[in-house]
Amino acid sequence: MKTLRLNHLRAALLAAAGAGLLAAMGLVVLYAQPAEANFPGKPAKIAFSGYDGNDWEIYTINPNGGSKKQLTDNSTDDRYPAYSPSGKKIAYQGEDAPNGDYEIYTINVGGGGKKQLTDNSTGDFEPSYSPSGKKIAYSGSDGNDEEIYTIHAGGGSKQPLTDNSSSDEWPDYAPDGKRIAYTHSVTGGDDEIYTIKPDGGGSQPVTDNSSDDFHSSYSPSGKKIAYVNSAGTDWEIWTIQLGGGGRQQVTDNGADDNAPYWGSQ
Repeated sequence: MKTLRLNHLRAALLAAAGAGLLAAMGLVVLYAQPAEANFPGKPAKIAFSGYDGNDWEIYTINPNGGSKKQLTDNSTDDRYPAYSPSGKKIAYQGEDAPNGDYEIYTINVGGGGKKQLTDNSTGDFEPSYSPSGKKIAYSGSDGNDEEIYTIHAGGGSKQPLTDNSSSDEWPDYAPDGKRIAYTHSVTGGDDEIYTIKPDGGGSQPVTDNSSDDFHSSYSPSGKKIAYVNSAGTDWEIWTIQLGGGGRQQVTDNGADDNAPYWGSQ
């Protein structure tokens, strides 16, 4: 499912290169490469992945526009930036030449101080900081499919949270740090939103239907989750209560809406 979605997203990115943002219910829907907002606090720059004509690099820019600042500069793709709670670091997935797989890195928000956290021959994707800033959750390939892992923000041994025969992706910490939402590929079926304890165990489904639900983001209260649903001819943004009720459609149009990130007001 990841390959299909990434190919679909890449086409959408190139087609929507100047598209703006839609704000609804305090929910930011990104039509381009996902950018992670800062944790609640003073307004910070927006981190994003930008295509420089050859590959994807990590940039920051003021929310009201202006000149962007390039943080990474190499010949491989750097994607999916996520701010630390302190706002001083940014985690991202970077392509690891010459192996061609992705690893998890962090870098200072002003540039410099690049640190590689994972180092293996399989892909690691989509980092998400814990509210304490001490750990980073991400999805990583175990050679067969993708599972959810955590690692200390300064590096060290990774801890697997899921271990099954289907893919688990797009982790996002709850505001209180007690659960992690993620996308689980149901065996023989479709993608659904699940949550799990940050040390593993206690996996629970949030969505359950016949269409793909993926890329979840907690509300600031931790009581709801925003996600993407693929029912129909395109992707739309929905929200749902943690218990599975109160499902509500947020966007409704003929174009793909992807990568929701629920900010605070």
